[in-house]
Amino acid sequence: MQMRSVVSSRAAPAGAISSNAMNVKKRLLDGARMNRAIRRMAIEIVEKNRGIKDLLIVGIRSRGVPIGERIAKEIESMEEHPVPFGILDITLYRDDLTTIAPQPVVKPTKLPEPIDDKIVVLVDDVLYTGRTVRSALDALIDFGRPRAVMLAVLIDRGHRELPIHADVIGKTVPTDADEVIKVRMAELDGEDEVLIMEK
Repeated sequence: MQMRSVVSSRAAPAGAISSNAMNVKKRLLDGARMNRAIRRMAIEIVEKNRGIKDLLIVGIRSRGVPIGERIAKEIESMEEHPVPFGILDITLYRDDLTTIAPQPVVKPTKLPEPIDDKIVVLVDDVLYTGRTVRSALDALIDFGRPRAVMLAVLIDRGHRELPIHADVIGKTVPTDADEVIKVRMAELDGEDEVLIMEK
């Protein structure tokens, strides 16, 4: 029996196939493997920064938020000290804004403290063309001038259109351009899993 996906909250480009019309090709991660990947990401972030001084974790809406929250909790558990966590909404910074909806819903950006001279770790679910990250950088710089910005993604699927790379990756997955990566998070979707979808 073929599994069906749920509709992703991340808007698809104009002309893209609805995820409702796609079938599951492969399950990349279940809940346990996702948690292990996120734990490894947290460890790598701490190691790359030689600790947590001036560190700020910022999740990109929507699925970057629960992933970022989990990374922050893992770091707190390891280092026995909380790490500030924020949420970034990039809706108005997207270069496809005119194609996603007549009136896009803008949700608040919530940063727990000024980002000036901080090491900001942007967190997202899937790194694909790089356009989401470009939008996130534009949005972030409107709030100040961080000392450095890192990118942490759960899945890197390739097919970059902009010169953007991730510093911390949960899993690298070679994909075809017509495949779709579907990340489901328990906080938003009721279950943790990562799927490759196809027509």
